[in-house]
Amino acid sequence: MYTLLMVLTVLLVLLFVGALLYFVAGIHRLLVDIGGTGVSFLGKLRMGLRAIETETGHLPVQVTRLNTTLTNIGAGLKVVNTNLEGTIQNALQQKNV
Repeated sequence: MYTLLMVLTVLLVLLFVGALLYFVAGIHRLLVDIGGTGVSFLGKLRMGLRAIETETGHLPVQVTRLNTTLTNIGAGLKVVNTNLEGTIQNALQQKNV
C-alpha cells in the first residue's frame, strides 16, 4: 500500500514538473515572439528606444547648464526692460514739454 502511494506521488510530481516545463516553454516562446529578437515589431521598437536613450543620455547635464544660462539672460532682459521703460517715460515727458 505504501509503495503504491509512493509511486503515485512520484508520478504526480513528475506530471506536475512536466506540465510546468511545458507551460514555461510556451510562455518563453510567446515572449520571444513578442520582443525577444530584432525581427518583431516590438523588438524593433525596444531597440529603437534603447538607441534614443543612449543618444539622449547627455541631455540632463546640458539642460541644467542651459537653464542657468537662460535664467541669467532673463535677469539681463529685466534690466533692459527697466531701461526701456525709463527711456519711454523720458521721451513722453519731452513730448509733453
